[in-house]
Amino acid sequence: MVAMPTARSFLLPLLVLLAPAQAAEVAVSVTRNGDTFQVEASAEFDGTIVRTWQVLTDYGRLAEFVPDLQSSRVISRDGNQAVVEQKGQARVLFFSYPIDVRLAVTEQPHERVVSRAVSGNFQEMRSSSSLEAGQGRVVLRYTGRLVPDFYVPPLIGTLALKNNVEASFRALVEEIERQQAQPKKP
Repeated sequence: MVAMPTARSFLLPLLVLLAPAQAAEVAVSVTRNGDTFQVEASAEFDGTIVRTWQVLTDYGRLAEFVPDLQSSRVISRDGNQAVVEQKGQARVLFFSYPIDVRLAVTEQPHERVVSRAVSGNFQEMRSSSSLEAGQGRVVLRYTGRLVPDFYVPPLIGTLALKNNVEASFRALVEEIERQQAQPKKP
């Protein structure tokens, strides 16, 4: 006896093809040692390195989609070196702290962006974002070392920083995914 195909056997492959791409899962961890915060974040999503790189290095647009970032602009650029000024705020419970930083940025195209604060209200701020590609997916990893020039309360401050980093990183990843979904410009 030959099994007759059912409506379900025809619909299942169609539904798989029509299902939207899986949204990226964002992982963030923040640890504190004295006044120093170590931050790690990562996400894996469908896309290309080229489109991801375009969003990651479009510093002038970051304030359009990153929460609490009021402005981000390129002050100067020389090849793969840039100076970027960013202003915004960090929220801890009912308090907000102004963020005003100027970053020296070094780009290793389609692989890594490394930055360090050269002025502003951080004693130290160093970060690195790296990209890896494989089978139509991109892995974005961020690491940062932050020493604020302002008081951050213990425990609550670490949790608040984690929430701020998670919101910002998630917004970046969502913008990357949104850009990935748009048709390529000719």
